[in-house]
Amino acid sequence: MASKQAVHMKHGQGETSYARNSSFQRAEQNRMKPLIEVVITDLCSSTSTLLHGKIVIADLGCSCGPNALALVSTAINAIHNHCLQIQQPPPEIYVLLNDLPDTDFNTVVKSLVTLRQSKNPVVVTGVAPGSFYERLFTSNSLHVVCASNSLQWLSKAPEVLTRNRIPAFDIDEHARREMLPMVREAYEQQFRKDFKLFLELRAKELVSGGRMVISLVGTRSDVIASKFSLFPGIVAQILSVMVAEGVIDKAKFDSFYVPLHGPSIEEAREIIKEEGSFSIKKMRVHDPTAEMNIALSSPSKFVNNLIALFEPIIVQHFGEVMDEFVRAAELHCSLDVDGCLREERARTSRAMLVVSLAKA
Repeated sequence: MASKQAVHMKHGQGETSYARNSSFQRAEQNRMKPLIEVVITDLCSSTSTLLHGKIVIADLGCSCGPNALALVSTAINAIHNHCLQIQQPPPEIYVLLNDLPDTDFNTVVKSLVTLRQSKNPVVVTGVAPGSFYERLFTSNSLHVVCASNSLQWLSKAPEVLTRNRIPAFDIDEHARREMLPMVREAYEQQFRKDFKLFLELRAKELVSGGRMVISLVGTRSDVIASKFSLFPGIVAQILSVMVAEGVIDKAKFDSFYVPLHGPSIEEAREIIKEEGSFSIKKMRVHDPTAEMNIALSSPSKFVNNLIALFEPIIVQHFGEVMDEFVRAAELHCSLDVDGCLREERARTSRAMLVVSLAKA
């Protein structure tokens, strides 16, 4: 994830931290595991791809908490199991974790120690703070890149909106409906630019035949984007209530943009083919409603998830307003007496995209 805005998740181990409210993301990482295992088998079976018996794995947008090591641990276990199967010594493994500098790298570094405790295979670890919309690694140095639940975060809000002071979410419903197609188009164009750049950069860093497995929050192809996706839309609704109460200034609200876009699978496929550095090995889309129903099974869990995801960016833009935000969010959910929260989750246009790519 990368932006001038504070798009890192909430630090710590408290009740509203990302570490305590990331079960949905963990479920999505589990869906990536079979694809990562296939990638590892392919690479370990191709002696021309590995460099002197070494394999370098990078997780981009690792965040913090219990999910930070999930993907690289899957890759390490797959390497170990494959080598046991073919009765060959495993390659040395170099694991790199990346996220923005504001990420809680103290907890990430502590968790990395567990990966180095095994002597077979040899595992060396490191961190690479920075934006994955910039070069992070030397040319032709990576064998496997993973990125889970992160590429929907944009490098910045669309300039056509910020430059022309066009609100992403207008308080007036009629104005919001009129502006939505233009707002949606602006976010689509920013995603296209960012995703294409991400692919170009990773193509430079991966070895020939290197592989990439990514997942991101997307939008169902059969849904016309007539409203905002679930989380940013609700955050905007809560903030608009705070505007009406005089807690935050309307001009400040109008200049608030969440740098987040969920593409359709067709949108993602088109950009990958247009950029041209990768061939698509596998592309899946699935409905995350079941995982959402578990992760957001009560109003309190729903509010905690909102805080874990959006507190840093809200505080950076509006200042110390989280007490008022939590109160307004709890009131919003307390009105859910007839199960409207559950219905809202079911109606969301959200889909999860999982893609396995090979460097051409």
